[in-house]
Amino acid sequence: MTPTLDAAAARARLLELIKELAVVRGKVILSSGAEADYYIDLRRITLHHEASKLVGQVMLSLIDDAGIDFECAGGLTMGADPVGTAVMHAATDAGRGIDAFVVRKAQKSYGMGRQVEGPSVEGRKVLVLEDTSTTGGSALTAVEGVRNAGGNVVAVAVIVDRDTGAKEKIEAEAGVPYLYAFSKDELGLS
Repeated sequence: MTPTLDAAAARARLLELIKELAVVRGKVILSSGAEADYYIDLRRITLHHEASKLVGQVMLSLIDDAGIDFECAGGLTMGADPVGTAVMHAATDAGRGIDAFVVRKAQKSYGMGRQVEGPSVEGRKVLVLEDTSTTGGSALTAVEGVRNAGGNVVAVAVIVDRDTGAKEKIEAEAGVPYLYAFSKDELGLS
């Protein structure tokens, strides 16, 4: 079992793990269609036995330090799924009840016909999460889905910001704060 570290130690260790496990150098096409010289594969972090606990702790600390009050956390499947779960578990470890949820890319045409899965977000303060963001498209899709489901989006938070305009776009279009735990500069990707 991984011990719970203080906030600074958790952040430092998570940064080490991201640099070691998640930064892949070489030409890649991002989900936005843009080409990059590196890829930050944060699923190598969010699904890692040690790093996932740190993700929850670091993200919860980031949001708390910003003074943002929320009741549930999640985002667009698939990148946000383990981030929301990590935040839920970190909150539970801290004696808080934060629910997680998943936003589908489109509303289901069968079953309950939902786009947002998990405990209801209706009438609740919602934190939209993402692992990383380039254009902000995934986060904005999640914000729209949550709002359509009656949730009150209070912020968007990502583990790594690529510094490619997502912050500005999300803040302008969604009208909520955009927070990130690490910048690309901290990963040595300037």
